[in-house]
Amino acid sequence: MIVSALLTSVGINFGLCVLFFTLYSVLRKQPSNYDVYAPRLLANGESHRRSHFNLERLIPTPGWVRRAWRHSEEELLASSGLDAVVFMRIIIFSLRVFCVAGIIGVFVLLPVNFTGDSLQDVDFANLTNDSLDVFSISNIENGSKRLWIHFCAVYIVSIFVCYLLYNEYRYVSSKRVDYFLSSQPQPHQFSILVRSIPVSVGTSISDSVERFFTEYHPSTYLSHTVIRRTSKIRNLISDMQKLYKRLTLLRTEPTRPKYERYGFCGLFRRRVDLVDQYEKKLEDLEDNLRLEQSVISLAGEFLYVNVIAYLFIMFFESKEVRAAFVSFKSRFSAATAFHMQQSNDPTHWVTEQAPEPRDVYWPFFSTTFMERWISKLIVILACIVLTVLFLIPVVFVQGLTNLDQLEIWFPFLTSIASVKVISQVITGYLPSLILLLFLKVVPPIMWYLSSIQGHISNSQIERSSCDKVLWFTIWNVFFGNVLSGSVLTQISILLEPKSIPGKLALTVPAQASFFIAYVVTSGWTSVSTELFRIIPFFGSLITKPCKSPDDEFEVPPFPYYRDIPRLLFFGLLGITYFFLAPLILPFLLIYFCLTYIIYRNQFINVYEPKYETAGKLWPLVHNSMIFSLVLMHAIAIGIFTLKKLPEATTFIVPLPILTLLFNEYCRKRFLPNFTAYSAECLVKKDREDHDEDAMAEFFEKMATAYQDPALLPVQFSVNHDSHSAPLLSSPDG
Repeated sequence: MIVSALLTSVGINFGLCVLFFTLYSVLRKQPSNYDVYAPRLLANGESHRRSHFNLERLIPTPGWVRRAWRHSEEELLASSGLDAVVFMRIIIFSLRVFCVAGIIGVFVLLPVNFTGDSLQDVDFANLTNDSLDVFSISNIENGSKRLWIHFCAVYIVSIFVCYLLYNEYRYVSSKRVDYFLSSQPQPHQFSILVRSIPVSVGTSISDSVERFFTEYHPSTYLSHTVIRRTSKIRNLISDMQKLYKRLTLLRTEPTRPKYERYGFCGLFRRRVDLVDQYEKKLEDLEDNLRLEQSVISLAGEFLYVNVIAYLFIMFFESKEVRAAFVSFKSRFSAATAFHMQQSNDPTHWVTEQAPEPRDVYWPFFSTTFMERWISKLIVILACIVLTVLFLIPVVFVQGLTNLDQLEIWFPFLTSIASVKVISQVITGYLPSLILLLFLKVVPPIMWYLSSIQGHISNSQIERSSCDKVLWFTIWNVFFGNVLSGSVLTQISILLEPKSIPGKLALTVPAQASFFIAYVVTSGWTSVSTELFRIIPFFGSLITKPCKSPDDEFEVPPFPYYRDIPRLLFFGLLGITYFFLAPLILPFLLIYFCLTYIIYRNQFINVYEPKYETAGKLWPLVHNSMIFSLVLMHAIAIGIFTLKKLPEATTFIVPLPILTLLFNEYCRKRFLPNFTAYSAECLVKKDREDHDEDAMAEFFEKMATAYQDPALLPVQFSVNHDSHSAPLLSSPDG
């Protein structure tokens, strides 16, 4: 039954993959949807919309595969940045691991498991009606010498994975250094973020920053930009954009409405020109925006000369945040200021690395310290609540995989489940599909929770949400399905740490068929929909009538927080199950092969980087793989104990200890290169730029590099007189 259900799931997903590949080959040739399937090419001017009919564009071709394949890593680095290269290195790493593990698992372990005699009642003549246990380690009898083959396989794959992890960590680390040395001067390389700035009575935040750094960094201090609260301005700009879009649509309509409804439930209406009315509203909003920008620009510009000025400046003080971006004359000076404690009181003049100006998450600075502290507690509680609530669909999904138990709870399902095709779809395909649909909403929720957690940049939000999504998936999809599917009543496993290996040894192999179906359903379907971009496609169909011809074309950034956790979770499944149920490895290899070619195409044609972290996500990848290895070792200890092979259990125990020691060595050896650049790199880069004529112009632009975009001039209305700039320009310092 399980094998039949699995084959049904594979057949459905294979058909979906073929359909998506065919549709993609057709649709990416269509002019009407080019902004969905190749927005980057369109934005870069490498392609254009064509309105005339052409039969050739309707014929699917594999040309896009050839174009995606031929791009080298250097070309990908130049076009999409080091983060895209690191993402592709994750896929390459996984392919190497599962090619070796697949050879061992399919050609060695699978025949050993299949020829075991632990399951005496297996009908080999009608295998499709039996369980997948005949292909797993469960078919090996207790105390059999064949288990030493699995023991050797665990050691071989563990050593090979650690070898690859070391090489990849070293490779990405060197790439990060090379990327820095070959980069042009960037504002964030010369700047730091300073928070908790102490301000004495009679001085402004700007004066305090300038006096402090002029005194203690006299030869290297360059300029600073005080951060101001601009949440109100951002709301005004958002309202202006919405109103401007409505106004543009009205102007383009040949028969635009002349009436405006008002009163209770819009029962009454009056004849007005909505275009004129919206234009007046837009001008009023622009006046309010200019006034608010001027008020914020005045903050900190007055001294406390009398009582009236004191009260006036206290009003303005609420517009400022006790934080500033401070710039220096060299990268080494900025790094020195970042790593050095600035004050005897460690809670004052707290320094952080400055992100790229385009990477700054400006809404974060609109909150106070207490609000940030409370938001962190709320995020922790929200993650716990979300994790607990997500167990509800997990339990329901596991009920579908165990129809016998489900029929006991709901007797009316007996007649439905008696139909063979329906039962196969319910047990093999539907559980993974339901779980996939529930998991779709997790990454956006985690991104939102990370955004209110207090991070200063979008890249930090993405790394935090990536971490949350990964561990949420591991806990709910892996442990949640394992525990709720087989030992739902044995909640005491969390209270007995010593029994965890034994419990996992009992429950993890029992869920092999579910996770194979999950790889097919979630993996193959997700990578196919990524190629097809089905959600943006339907979104474009819905929003197209509301778009005006003047709408700016936007190229989407790559959602690392959504796709990296999926890759790492499938890596965990492969490493965990390769010696338990090697049948999962071919499905994983197909998934990673599809992922490799499809995501190369997406980086080239679809996505464009909005900021660059220079591969800072790789330590998360390394830690996830180490966790997967340790989890595999824990399961192996439990398996060999249950199988009555104590010698193998004894020799496996040092393996997780050695793996953790290896991880500690890599953390000491490579992790510092991902937190900060060395003095050798900084001084070398500073010396190269010292004699450059363009550096003087670059330092002049540093004064406004971190200016809040909300304080920049905004123009939407037709009336151009004095609406293009705030009443007072924002101070540079």
